[in-house]
Amino acid sequence: MHHTRRQFSKTIFGVAASPLVFALPGQAAAYPEKPITFICPWPAGGTADQTMRALCSAAGKDLGQAVVVENKVGASGMIGLKAMANAKPDGYTIGQIPISVTRFSQLGSVAIDPLKDLTYLARTSGQTFGMATLANGRWKTLQELVAEARANPGKITYAHAGVGGATHVGMEEFAMAAGIKFNHIPFKGGADALQAVLGGHVDVLVDSSSWAPHVEAGKMRLLATWGEQRVGRFKEVPTLKDAGFNVVVDAPNGIGAPKGLDPAVAMRLRQAFRVAVASDEFKQACDKIDAPVLYLDGPDYESYVAQVYKKETVLIDKLKLKELVKN
Repeated sequence: MHHTRRQFSKTIFGVAASPLVFALPGQAAAYPEKPITFICPWPAGGTADQTMRALCSAAGKDLGQAVVVENKVGASGMIGLKAMANAKPDGYTIGQIPISVTRFSQLGSVAIDPLKDLTYLARTSGQTFGMATLANGRWKTLQELVAEARANPGKITYAHAGVGGATHVGMEEFAMAAGIKFNHIPFKGGADALQAVLGGHVDVLVDSSSWAPHVEAGKMRLLATWGEQRVGRFKEVPTLKDAGFNVVVDAPNGIGAPKGLDPAVAMRLRQAFRVAVASDEFKQACDKIDAPVLYLDGPDYESYVAQVYKKETVLIDKLKLKELVKN
């Protein structure tokens, strides 16, 4: 269940205000004795990178050592995740876990078992996905887009950041709920997808908030967002649920480490990231990109991942994703 920001602040700041003290046995007592490497599997300067840097800065203050962000990009976040999972489990290499590993592991795109190969430390924040077109495009509402897609199956194109990723799967899930069919056009990332739509080459952009400044500038029109709640800056824009389609996609990010991490070290990291998620520094970075804070402690985050894994098993079958990935 998602906390409201007010509930979140009470819960998390209550913890942060009364720091937990853990007894760290043996060598773990001195942890950390040197800077920690944090692998971000997305490009520097992107929305995920911005929030992770703020989070690591705040965590570093609690740990008394720098948490240094290293970008290892590619394969929809899986290259960086694989590098983190394969690192020595000593607490000095940690990183972001894209929730899409629950899908890519089942599609055979990455040799990681998310239920066995990772240590979960914290779920942090979600992403705000949305569907946008050029402001002078032919649809003023989501309903108009759906009506045309219904009348012309497979004719409307949408740009997304890669087959099997959240934007592709979310749009296909929406199409299935609406009983319509689109023509999907994959790109290497959200930035390329955005340029294709701005250039008039593709009809609809599906991405996390790369569209926001263009919507505010009047160049693009936002037809719908995909979260549980409407976005603060774009309150007039409906969610898919508001529009009558039972689809929610927020793809929460989280923090993890390789399997085999000393439990005492894991506990220390969980404490640091609990404090970091509650920090003003992280909250401001999230607000800047309309990202909802969706904190869960390590064990609860692990349970959440297991639930998503089961949901993805059903979705892979329903959307015939294995065939799409092969093609």
